[in-house]
Amino acid sequence: MPPTREHAELKLRPLPQAGRSLAEQVISEVRRAVHTGAMVPGRLYSVYQVAEQLNVSRSPVREAMLRLAEAGLVQVERNRGFRVVLPHPREIVEIFGVRLALELPAVRRAAGAGPAGLGAALRETMRRMAAAVEAADEELFFQLDQALHDRVLAAAGNGRARAIVGDLRDTMRILGTSTDDASRTLRQVHEEHEPIVAAVAAGDAGGAVRAMRAHLTNTGLILAGQAARAQGEPVDVAALWAAVVEEPPPS
Repeated sequence: MPPTREHAELKLRPLPQAGRSLAEQVISEVRRAVHTGAMVPGRLYSVYQVAEQLNVSRSPVREAMLRLAEAGLVQVERNRGFRVVLPHPREIVEIFGVRLALELPAVRRAAGAGPAGLGAALRETMRRMAAAVEAADEELFFQLDQALHDRVLAAAGNGRARAIVGDLRDTMRILGTSTDDASRTLRQVHEEHEPIVAAVAAGDAGGAVRAMRAHLTNTGLILAGQAARAQGEPVDVAALWAAVVEEPPPS
């Protein structure tokens, strides 16, 4: 659908069209545009506009919009276009509440009865994460971050929990939420994983649970706070966390 006067003006950069799928590239560009202000939440845009500026057909743009809509980042208006919708802090807290419910038992099991070589594999992932920190490669770092959590879930042997957490992390990735901001650096995120890996490698189930809880809680609070600031909402994130997760955040 060609853009009309009701559609907001838009300026995007053409996609390289190499490597990842076009739909993935569209998602990344929409996220970038939201973060830079090129796309403004609440304004109406058309698939035609996006496809034309990214120099791609409308099919990958439609696929990207459907995935973004499933993640809650855009609202599609039939025969009109779509609007960017920022995630509410409660959505983020709910996601981390589910992750805590699934990943704490998983890391306890992995530390207590994980497969041989799990500790060494996690340490190797940590080594690669450290290299990504030095290279300031945020995309690679968070791919490895996800791989580390996934390996723990796989070691616990609950495939359904592993799939659910994977879907939740994909949702967070599509939403574009990243804690690599002034409140926490990539190096600090890496450091938060160190006690988790050390406890799993040592067979310390209690220590692994404590370290994973601290890491997920800190990440969830930061992301929920970012969402609240982005929306300009006076949300008491600590109170929201206590209400949804049913445990107060660490002081």
